[in-house]
Amino acid sequence: MVSLVIILTASYLLGSVSPSIILSRLLKGVDVRTTGSGNAGMTNAIRLLGGKWGAVVAFIDVAKGFCAAMFITSLFFSGINLAYVDETLVRILAGVAAVAGHIWTVFFGFKGGKGVLTVAGAVLGVAPLQVGICFLVFLIVFGLFRYISLGSIIGSWVFPIMVFIQRFILDSHISFHLVWFSVFVAILITFTHRENIERLLRGEEKKFGKPATHQNT
Repeated sequence: MVSLVIILTASYLLGSVSPSIILSRLLKGVDVRTTGSGNAGMTNAIRLLGGKWGAVVAFIDVAKGFCAAMFITSLFFSGINLAYVDETLVRILAGVAAVAGHIWTVFFGFKGGKGVLTVAGAVLGVAPLQVGICFLVFLIVFGLFRYISLGSIIGSWVFPIMVFIQRFILDSHISFHLVWFSVFVAILITFTHRENIERLLRGEEKKFGKPATHQNT
């Protein structure tokens, strides 16, 4: 199982590369985690660096999950004993490792982003149709309420709902590993947004477009 260890380690390290932290330090001389929401993700990067660099952050965060699930797995999968592990499961595990790296980045004190885009990238390599529909739901919720956090949470729960309907109602050929992964994704996204949920309930969550403010550290 040396190949599996390599896949998971490489995926975690790839996920730990935080473009929002790196770019905020290079371009503004500050750590993005000391501004706005204190989160090292796309939304806070847009508030601090603007839309152009926020788009760069978003692309890299998605690419981390996708590359872990697709390319890193493909590169080392041949060394895994196929009698015990199937490829879909390994791709899912690689994606989870990349997400873990994004949230708990080893390069920046184990404090990173919330993992939404990296999750999307990982799932994109395994279930592109579901990701597309989840993204559409995200856009609708965001367009109506202007809260990225709310759109992310609702969009993440659309994923397991779709997978369950496809497998257990429509009898589609959906891997059972993907069923459990979809539930994990929704729970993880909800957990990492727990502070946003509290702010939403209190009416204190910032709508997209408001500028970031520096925090005292």
